[in-house]
Amino acid sequence: MSLDCLSVGILVADHLCSPIARMPGAGELEMCERLSLSIGGCASNVAMNLARVGVKVGVVGCVGRDLFGRFVIETLQAAGVETSGVRELDGVETSGTLIINVKGEDRRFIHTAGANAVMSAADIPIERVRRAKVLYVGGYLLMPAMESSLGLAAVFRQSQQAGVKTVLDVVVPAPGDHWPKLEHVLPHTDVFLPNDHESAMITGHSEPLAQAEKFRSAGARTVVITQGERGTLLVSDRQRIKASVYPTRFVGGTGSGDAFDAGYIAGMLAGEDEIGCLHWGSALGASCVRSVGATDSVFTREEALAFMEQHDLKIERC
Repeated sequence: MSLDCLSVGILVADHLCSPIARMPGAGELEMCERLSLSIGGCASNVAMNLARVGVKVGVVGCVGRDLFGRFVIETLQAAGVETSGVRELDGVETSGTLIINVKGEDRRFIHTAGANAVMSAADIPIERVRRAKVLYVGGYLLMPAMESSLGLAAVFRQSQQAGVKTVLDVVVPAPGDHWPKLEHVLPHTDVFLPNDHESAMITGHSEPLAQAEKFRSAGARTVVITQGERGTLLVSDRQRIKASVYPTRFVGGTGSGDAFDAGYIAGMLAGEDEIGCLHWGSALGASCVRSVGATDSVFTREEALAFMEQHDLKIERC
């Protein structure tokens, strides 16, 4: 089966609460309106969102042979995502994240890597990659088996040789020496999509432009630094661009970066230039934050096109 995009990386079952008034202290009980089980993880979210905008997409990743693993697979399938690349593993549980939303504060995360910890570049079917148009890998730096070798660099190199665009995003769990895990992959990366907090931990630079330039000096062709409500910065061979954000009603930020990634990829697949891709990424990102779930409120293609027609996104050269 030929796909527009193969979405590879972390697959997660999210356990999240609707916004609460405050964090409870030790031994206290805080009530919320809803506790939800929702799909999460970069590869899952990007695939779900791409399917919503009409992209033919498949997922490659690992889950445990358990209730949460079946939930992840069945949720993807119900959304129209191709799941033959998802491995169900014995002896390891499906990755999970507890997401705590407090009104007026950023999210708090408690995470277990689970089956994602054994996901490696050898799990990526290169023949299927060669039949796709875009290879996306999300959650890099949270998959130790993939980071412990040069395998992903080889997959990206073979993908580019076949004319497949390579897109990379990361999840940085804590400060550390992450650069050695990235420097062999970035020369084969067409689009790199970290946020500014992750970039600061990786590069040591506080300014997004300096962050982008360091990633570019390592070989990434296009670098897009997402900055939440401050918009995005794009640096490539052709240009340096700052983009604002679209107006939206903020409920929760979970999955907004993944929604941006999906929108950017949708723009690539539609033949948009870099500015057009920023419009698509910003539109899907804006739609995502209208709910606490990672994919619940993301636009369909028709909704995204109508939204972009009705609203302006400020673009500046820098």
